[in-house]
Amino acid sequence: MATFTKDDALRYHEQGKPGKIEVVPTKPYSTQYDLSLAYSPGVAEPCLEIEKNPEDAYRYTAKGNLVAVISNGTAVLGLGDIGALAGKPVMEGKALLFKIFADVDVFDIEVNEKDPKKFIEAVKAISPTFGGINLEDIKAPECFEIEETLIRELNIPVMHDDQHGTAIISGAALINALELVSKKPQDVKVVVNGAGASGIMCARFYVSLGVKKENVWMVDSKGLLTKKRTDLNEMKLYFAQDSNLVTLEEVIANADVFLGLSKGNILSKEMVRSMAKDPIVFAMANPTPEISYENAMDARKDIIFATGRSDYPNQVNNVLGFPFIFRGALDVRATVINEEMKKAATYALAALAKEDVPEKVNAAYNSKNLTFGREYIIPKPLDPRLITVVAPAVAKAAMDSGVAKSPIKDWDAYRIKLMKQMGIYNKLTDVIHTKAKQQLKRIVISDAENYNVIKAVQMIVEQKIAAPILIGNRAKIEANIRENCALGCDVPIIDYNDLIETDRLEHYAQLLFQKRQRKGSNLDEARQLVRNIDYFGVMMVEAGDADGFLAGFSTKYSNTIKPALQICGTNNSLNHAAGMYVVMNKKGTFFFADTTINHTPNTRTLIDTTLLTVNEVRKFNMEPVVAMVSYSNFGSTRTGSPQEVRDAVSYLHKEYPELIVDGEMQANYAFNKQMRMEKFPFSKIGNRDVNTIIFPNLSSGNIAYKMMMEITDAEIIGPILLGIKKPINVLQMGASIREIVNMAAITAIGAQTYSDEILKL
Repeated sequence: MATFTKDDALRYHEQGKPGKIEVVPTKPYSTQYDLSLAYSPGVAEPCLEIEKNPEDAYRYTAKGNLVAVISNGTAVLGLGDIGALAGKPVMEGKALLFKIFADVDVFDIEVNEKDPKKFIEAVKAISPTFGGINLEDIKAPECFEIEETLIRELNIPVMHDDQHGTAIISGAALINALELVSKKPQDVKVVVNGAGASGIMCARFYVSLGVKKENVWMVDSKGLLTKKRTDLNEMKLYFAQDSNLVTLEEVIANADVFLGLSKGNILSKEMVRSMAKDPIVFAMANPTPEISYENAMDARKDIIFATGRSDYPNQVNNVLGFPFIFRGALDVRATVINEEMKKAATYALAALAKEDVPEKVNAAYNSKNLTFGREYIIPKPLDPRLITVVAPAVAKAAMDSGVAKSPIKDWDAYRIKLMKQMGIYNKLTDVIHTKAKQQLKRIVISDAENYNVIKAVQMIVEQKIAAPILIGNRAKIEANIRENCALGCDVPIIDYNDLIETDRLEHYAQLLFQKRQRKGSNLDEARQLVRNIDYFGVMMVEAGDADGFLAGFSTKYSNTIKPALQICGTNNSLNHAAGMYVVMNKKGTFFFADTTINHTPNTRTLIDTTLLTVNEVRKFNMEPVVAMVSYSNFGSTRTGSPQEVRDAVSYLHKEYPELIVDGEMQANYAFNKQMRMEKFPFSKIGNRDVNTIIFPNLSSGNIAYKMMMEITDAEIIGPILLGIKKPINVLQMGASIREIVNMAAITAIGAQTYSDEILKL
């Protein structure tokens, strides 16, 4: 868990604009016309429409994406009854989580009222503003009455997250933990320590998942809930046992599951040792669990352990639930959040934990290979797939249970919409993968001894992006497969140093000698070269034994380019090659060239780079709008690289009039079309958005894409080799799993579109 001081926390909340949230306009407001639409007199029109049809509030206002986080401050985190105003930082924090995890807008509402009935009336009075209500930090037993009444009397989703959030998330963890130890819910003894709102609702939820009510043993600060006790309210009495046991130490003997929602350090090693075989312990007290991770692991080697903390495995965190539950509920305009929707979220979370974990998630948690098992029974909060797994499951459950007023008809479109909202959808990546799958191509991939490469190969096979062929050290590759993935044995592995490959090596050497015999090479040199993995891979493509080659994970860029040029040659009349990166962020998709090959290009090279790039961009179903950038604008400097760029633009305008290209221009004018239109209305680009950038030299192009990669949230694909006759590409050294998969798809598309024809530039 992160460590910080009191001053750190206070400074975080105070610095800059105080607090953690703000209201941001979603419509234009810069002109008098805009303001007349936003307020008087234009605002009267939607008001009148809503008066006639209240449902139109979802069309003309933010109601449909607006949740109230409402509290009276009577049970704030571990701080207790600190009052409504003192609880405001927590409610703002909840608002922030709603926004960043599910793009749900929130107003935090602090109500200075402890009387349940008056609190209910206050919430009902303001409810027309909202599409849903998240009750927060309200003490038991009042919270039960408040939630039940509001659910019954309002027709928008209402959920007290303290009651249901932990139940939903820990329920998913319980399902998976029981599966791992081969136990069934109906057979297990569950001990719950803590009989507050969360403990009671967790126990009730576990019963709905199959645990028998009589097998739930609940303990509060006075001991086991029994029928002999006279101090139990109705909610506690539901779990009262007919027993003479009192203490947690007595109750926990032979228990299969312990759920702690109480206070730190009340569960001893001896208590854990008294539990049944393969005990499941959820120690959820924060920040100090009922038993520490270290003590729990020391007590039992067969334990499955979870906490609410982020610094240990299996964090049960409510943020896995509430943002996505409300997202799904809002998107179908559900009238309630019912048991079916809660259980749908639980089962969706449980299923997601069994899927392969994205590399970004592994990296975020400093893990090499998160895999379903005793230390990974529930997804991580930063898993970007949560929005597209949990929200649709909740939405579908709302529809199936008859509480959805606006059903979803196209689930694929809905998932894409969710990804776009969160900035994790990129149409180009989808296009690349879809095109690659249309015709399976044999792609040779080197460096499969490496973890990232073999995990990428697994994804390539599972998603049917290509038919990979692995080259390298067979023993190391097979060991990597056994250790890190469930890759089928049908993926070919070629150990190019094996004696069985002697005939192939000689064949390749003879082919290479024929190509290089008048360029200073001899047969002995050719035989030596084909034992180099990069030459061998390129020769596989040249000889027709594969359709494409992807290399470079652990070697220099030039090591692969050189054999590609020597063996395959170029596909254009001027024998030029270039390198391109695809840069994708929330603002769109951009193609950067040349970023890897031509150090100081002259006019002719700039022309060829532009044409090669345009040809490649069109393969991705996009029409290039090209800015040729420099440090000057349209003739303001008449020497050096600006002149080279200007001459290249002049040639392209004359010889390729249909091409949308202009320059030389500074990068800010390339990307800011409003500024460009004001200063340079004559530009051929006009009011279009630039998507292709040609740099005046290698230095500027390389710097630009690497800056984008490091200081923005851009996703980068590349380098893509342009001008090479056959589909051969080079990875960045140490490329991520996702980058390798994307480059394999690019190479596969290149193999699909390969032609012997020479491009006339």
